[in-house]
Amino acid sequence: MIEILEEFGCPVIRQGSMDPEEEYPEHFFTFWNNESTDRSHYDNQCVSKVYDFDVNVYSVDPEKTYTMLQDAIDHLKEHGFIISGDGYDVASDEKTHTGRGVNALFMKY
Repeated sequence: MIEILEEFGCPVIRQGSMDPEEEYPEHFFTFWNNESTDRSHYDNQCVSKVYDFDVNVYSVDPEKTYTMLQDAIDHLKEHGFIISGDGYDVASDEKTHTGRGVNALFMKY
């Protein structure tokens, strides 16, 4: 997922890992792995898992916040992620940035 988001040419940062003194990039993605769970079993062995992620985008340009997230949704879907809807607002710690997020699921077989 990180490599897919890095194709947009801006930083991809684990949610909450920025130093409080660090300046926000103009545009960037964050991610958080909510959980990974077994999906199915065969002969007492796990044969598939579901990875559940939150993916957020922040930008100094409110319009770009929306377009970057939509482009990311489309691109992640092309790579097998399951995403429902167009996202939701997420809080930003900086007045200069707006944020949007989406929940992304990935099935590993």
